[in-house]
Amino acid sequence: MAIKDWPVDERPREKLLARGPQALSDAELLAIFLRSGVRGKTAVDLARELLTGFDGLRGLFAADRTRLYAATGLGPAKYAQLQAVLEMARRHLGESLKRGNPLVDPQTTRSYLISRLRDLPQEVFCCLYLDNRHRVIALEELFRGTLDGASVHPRVVVRKALEHNAAALIFAHNHPSGIAEPSDADRRLTQRLKDALALVDIRVLDHFVVGDGEAVSFAERGLL
Repeated sequence: MAIKDWPVDERPREKLLARGPQALSDAELLAIFLRSGVRGKTAVDLARELLTGFDGLRGLFAADRTRLYAATGLGPAKYAQLQAVLEMARRHLGESLKRGNPLVDPQTTRSYLISRLRDLPQEVFCCLYLDNRHRVIALEELFRGTLDGASVHPRVVVRKALEHNAAALIFAHNHPSGIAEPSDADRRLTQRLKDALALVDIRVLDHFVVGDGEAVSFAERGLL
């Protein structure tokens, strides 16, 4: 039976409009994105099949284009749309950090950094630059390494912080292994950067290590 023949309150689009997006399952949300099914399958059937094959929404968003192109009901156009949706979600989170208000909510910062860093195949080191009221100036990727780590140079971090006229910084990097636990090398690096920035009167407020869906805060661990 086609979705148009379902009871009105069971159709994903109508259900969303009547009850809000939070009332929909992952498959129903994805079905709205897909818009149509394939022969013998409704959009909801196809969505369920894709979620099973990609192990959920995260796996679907993180899949490379070759794998997506090979999936039933997907292709270059849907790949582009998926990437656009993901980037819009990231930018939405990013804008919530840049509304001119002081950064007082660690969870907003944590959620944004997880969305930016958790699925990257390489280790990436970023700096979040803040003014003297802890308002966000910018987020910038400074170093990109391999699965074994990134080479982070204190002189570059200091120079970039001065260019942004930052009064404080928050560091973030990912562990492609998925394990967010800070390593000894992470602790040594953080101390080196903190010491270098102290020479120019710039404070380090935190360092987040992003793993598989979580981010460990140095400040919360008492490691700063």
